Amino acid sequence: MELLRHDCAGVATLTLNRPTQRNALSVGLMAELEKAIAAIRHDPAVHVVVIAGAGPAFCAGHDLWEIRATPGRAAYDALFAQCGRLMQAIVHLPKPVIAQVHGVATAAGCQLVASCDLAVAGASARFATPGVNIGLFCSTPMVALSRAVARKHAMEMLLTGDMISAERAREIGLVNRVVPDDDLAAATAALAAQIAAKSPLTLAIGKEAFYRQVEMTLADAYTYTATVMTNNMLANDAEEGIDAFLQKRQPHWTGS
Repeated sequence: MELLRHDCAGVATLTLNRPTQRNALSVGLMAELEKAIAAIRHDPAVHVVVIAGAGPAFCAGHDLWEIRATPGRAAYDALFAQCGRLMQAIVHLPKPVIAQVHGVATAAGCQLVASCDLAVAGASARFATPGVNIGLFCSTPMVALSRAVARKHAMEMLLTGDMISAERAREIGLVNRVVPDDDLAAATAALAAQIAAKSPLTLAIGKEAFYRQVEMTLADAYTYTATVMTNNMLANDAEEGIDAFLQKRQPHWTGS
């Protein structure tokens, strides 16, 4: 299998499992990942998703050997459309998704990191959108990258193709946290557990609202989020959360 899934305490860990290919995103791997995300959408036991990579790298982008083996417009159209669907499925999943990054995350692998809601990187991890170096500008990775970091940082990565360090990725907002390599899995698991303890309904409401309002004008964003807040206030979990806070006790979430 090109994708492994492990569930524990409300967290589903999806591990890209093509280690000898540096977890390059083959058509098969993207299909498995998209299928897993679709299943998780309807799985009430899962509150948070972690995407990790097996072997020496997180993800080295698209599988160039596979691409060269099936040339032509139809194949390319299908490949990049599939990749776009996958990245949008991550954004539209009503559950937070955390990238656990080690080794390299390049091209579509960097796109995958940028598409996730949060990212934790090992100290030796490196990131790049190096397509410009081989005559293939990283245009689809640019979509996610330009929404995750400031324009000039995105353009520098896209135009130079240079590798950047995990610490530099944190500085520009591509990742949230950088931890020692040996602590990566534990640090990611701790973050996932912290978020998984929240109301799943509230997480879903908040994630959807974040991505919708960020594309709106300021006035439209306030109008939209005011309605979201009102609807959220009417939910059982909001009543429970407020009561628990006032009564100085732990809340009991029902997801309703």
